Amino acid sequence: MASSVTASIHSSICASRLPSLYLSPSRITPNHVLLKTRSHLDTRLAFSSLPDIPNSPLPVEFSSKPLRLAGWSQTIRRRGSVELPVVKAAAADAEGHVEPAKSFGERFPALVTGFFFFMWYFLNVVFNILNKKVYNYFPYPYFVSVIHLLVGVAYCLVSWAVGLPKRAPIDRDLLLLLTPVAFCHALGHVMSNVSFAAVAVSFTHTIKALEPFFNAAASQFVLGHQIPLSLWLSLAPVVIGVSMASLTELSFNWTGFISAMISNIAFTYRSIYSKKAMTGMDSTNVYAYISIIALLFCIPPAVLIEGPQLMQYGFRGAIAKVGLFKFVSDLFWIGLFYHLYNQVATNTLERVAPLTHAVGNVLKRVFVIGFSIVVFGNRISTQTGIGTAIAIAGVAIYSLIKANMEEQKRKAALAPAS
Repeated sequence: MASSVTASIHSSICASRLPSLYLSPSRITPNHVLLKTRSHLDTRLAFSSLPDIPNSPLPVEFSSKPLRLAGWSQTIRRRGSVELPVVKAAAADAEGHVEPAKSFGERFPALVTGFFFFMWYFLNVVFNILNKKVYNYFPYPYFVSVIHLLVGVAYCLVSWAVGLPKRAPIDRDLLLLLTPVAFCHALGHVMSNVSFAAVAVSFTHTIKALEPFFNAAASQFVLGHQIPLSLWLSLAPVVIGVSMASLTELSFNWTGFISAMISNIAFTYRSIYSKKAMTGMDSTNVYAYISIIALLFCIPPAVLIEGPQLMQYGFRGAIAKVGLFKFVSDLFWIGLFYHLYNQVATNTLERVAPLTHAVGNVLKRVFVIGFSIVVFGNRISTQTGIGTAIAIAGVAIYSLIKANMEEQKRKAALAPAS
């Protein structure tokens, strides 16, 4: 009986327990591990002797298959195949596959676009207010127009010098294309300033609301583009509103009115020539070259028309009223704000769809008219206020219709490609 119990225990231990192993560190190779058996088993029970295991080292090969141990639920893998999140992320980063962190503009595009709109309106309003304040004590719009462009050109030259942006080369052909654009830009800019100096800012912007009418007329009769009847009908409120506002405008005079109308025509032809002068050059460089050429056009009339009066009365009178420092600083700031608001306007309109562009332009004019009335305390009649509102509403309707037409053209152009 005792011998049978001993035999049973002996067989159970042999089946469930392997001899303890230890590594021989002196003979480890990259692909082999040498195992040796322990010399004896420490036990307190008397068992029959276990079979002898040779003492010679045995090479053990590692396979790629997982090794499972009895009673364990985990699978032990080779060290190189263990996938840890930190190791995986580091390896991906080393290989260049990890996506870079998104910038603020990529994460919040609507917020950035809203900021551009805010800066566009803010700079435009500040420019119009400062510009009119300068005319109140220095009524020389031709010279002020030169200052606007001069400060802008200086800004562009400094930007080119530091490489922000890099100056694009210009050749004779491109110069010939940009010259008519610059001439129309100079004429429209000077005439706008003549109007600003002669009448209230709100009235000048009301007259300039007619610019879409001149654009449509030029597209129809100069470029030969067919303008839909709906677009022409949307311009009727603009014409009616401007007419109502002009009849009862308290600051009305013919110099301000005619100058604003010439400005509308000049900017219309600037748009026409700009389409003909489309090049691969970026808009910042194009605007810089146009500003330089326009400055050259503005200097002669300023010298011929206002030069004698400036030397005799203009500078002396302005310095006597506000002081030399304020006079020079005012001229600098209006020039800087003029250039910045035009540049930010270009950057803003490049970020949005045509429909948003149209709405933005209308709201900008509303902001300028409203702020100019509040700041300068201009009194307007009820009829002028109603006419201005009708004109702005007409511009909004026209802009929305035109933006929808442009969007339909764009989709029609993309349809065959898809």
